[in-house]
Amino acid sequence: MKIEVSLPSLLADSAGGKRRFTVEADTLAGALAAMLEAHPLLRPHLYDEAMRTRKHVLIFFNDENVATLPDRNVRLKPGDRLQVVQAVSGG
Repeated sequence: MKIEVSLPSLLADSAGGKRRFTVEADTLAGALAAMLEAHPLLRPHLYDEAMRTRKHVLIFFNDENVATLPDRNVRLKPGDRLQVVQAVSGG
């Protein structure tokens, strides 16, 4: 199943200049892994050394924060999508 991934413009350089791309997988966990396999430069921006999502990053599966899902082995279906949101702060 193909799933669309969208990134904030700040991360596009880590995905070959793309803000939107597709990955193919059967499950949400597989889609997250495929995203990092296709664009390994995203890994340090999204995850820490222990592969925990960084505090300033939210990843949504459809309209749900991935961090709050009890299981990432959710089967994908047509129309599913991933969206990465990155908090930006400054002074």
